Amino acid sequence: MHIVFLIHNAYGIGGTIRATYNLASVLAEQHDVEIVSVFRHRDVPVMGVPAKVGLTPLVDLRAASADFEGDDPRHAEPARIFPRTDGRHRQYSRLTDSRIGHCLSRLEADVIVGTRPGLNAHIARQARPAGVRVGQEHLTFSGHGFRLRHEIRHRYQLLDAITTVSECDARSYRQLDLPGVRVEAIPNSVPRTSVASADGSGKVIVAAGRLIPLKRYDVLVKAFAEVAETYPDWRLRIFGEGDTTGDEKDALTHLIDELGLGEHTQLMGKVDPLEPEWVKGSIAASASDRESFGMTIVEAMRCGLPVVSTDCPVGPREIVKDGVDGYLVPPGQVDAMAKALLKLVGDDHLRRRMGEAALKNSARFDPSLIAERHQDLYQDLLRRGPGRRSIGFGREAGFRARTHAMDTAHAVRAATRSMAGKFGRFR
Repeated sequence: MHIVFLIHNAYGIGGTIRATYNLASVLAEQHDVEIVSVFRHRDVPVMGVPAKVGLTPLVDLRAASADFEGDDPRHAEPARIFPRTDGRHRQYSRLTDSRIGHCLSRLEADVIVGTRPGLNAHIARQARPAGVRVGQEHLTFSGHGFRLRHEIRHRYQLLDAITTVSECDARSYRQLDLPGVRVEAIPNSVPRTSVASADGSGKVIVAAGRLIPLKRYDVLVKAFAEVAETYPDWRLRIFGEGDTTGDEKDALTHLIDELGLGEHTQLMGKVDPLEPEWVKGSIAASASDRESFGMTIVEAMRCGLPVVSTDCPVGPREIVKDGVDGYLVPPGQVDAMAKALLKLVGDDHLRRRMGEAALKNSARFDPSLIAERHQDLYQDLLRRGPGRRSIGFGREAGFRARTHAMDTAHAVRAATRSMAGKFGRFR
C-alpha cells in the first residue's frame, strides 16, 4: 500500500507528531509511507524522520530559506477550506488551501490519513475518491466547540473511516450517525524504552506535559507538599514547556516558593528523549482535568513506573488499571492525589509490584500491535473498492456540489462583513 499522512507540522514536537512517527515507522517496514507536512519552520525535524518514511513539506516558513513563502500575498488571506472552527485556522490561508488542494488532487495514494479536524475536512473535500480517506482524531469530540462539532458532522460524511484514540470517544462519533463511515478506536502507540526500566528505588515523582492550566500542575504540587512533609527525601520533577507568555510557569514557581518546596520540586523544562528521565523516578503523576489519550502515561508505564492519574475524560481510565498498575483519583482533588501518592511512596513492595504490572500491561500499546490494527482497517476498506465505501460516487458528487455552494456563500458573507467593517470605521 501507498499510505500518506497529512499533518500540521512534522518539524516540531507534540503528541500527534510522535504518534504519527511511531505508526509510520512500523507501517514503512511493509508499505510505501509518506508524511506530508503543511508547514516547515526549521531545517530538520526535531524528532527525526523515521527510516524509510518520506517527508514532503508544502509551505516553507523558514525566514532564512531561499524558498521562504511567508511573504506570499495569499498567506495573508484567510483560508476558505480549512474550517474557521478549527483552533489552528489563523495559521492557515488561501496559500495553504491551494497547496493542500493541489497535493491531494494529484496524490495517487491507496490511503490518505488526516491528523486533525481541519485537515480531515481537506481530505474529505479534495482527496481523490479512489483512495481510502481516513480522519484521525487525537483530541476529544467533547473538547471541540459546538461549531466545530457541527462542521465535523457535515464534512466527515465523505470520509471512509474515523479513528479515535479511545473507545469512549469512538462512541461519541458513532452517535453522529455518519452513513457508511467506519469508526474505530485505536490507541496511540509507544515503543518499548531502549534504556533499563525503573527499579522503584529512585525517590522521585515524575510528571511531563505542557505547562498549561488544563494539566493542573497546581494540584500536583499541592499534593506533593503533603508527601514532602512526611517523606522529605522525595523529589518532584515536572518536564515540559509552557506557552510564550510563561504565565503558567511563573504561577507554578510562585506556588512552589509559597509552599516552601524549592528544594523538593523542580521545573525541568523540555527534554527529549524523556525515557532516561522517567527511569530515574519511581512514580509518574498526571493531574489533568482532561486528556484525549495520555501519551505520557503510557510512556511512563513502558519505563516501568506505576501511575497516579486523575480519572478525567477520556483516556486515562482506558490505560491505567486502578489498583493494579496505578491509581485513578477524582480530578481537582488535592487530598485524593496526595493519598494515592503516599500509598506508593510509603510502600516499597507495592511500588515495585505496580511498576512491574505497568511495564507488562503497557505492552499492548507496542507500535507493532497498533500498526497492525490500522493496517487491517486500511486493507478491509480497500477490499470493498471505490464507490462502495462512505456514501458512494453518485451521492458524493452531489454532496461536493452542495458543499462548494455553501462554502461560496459563506465566503461572500464574510467578505461583505469585512467590507462593512472597513467602511464603518470611516463614518
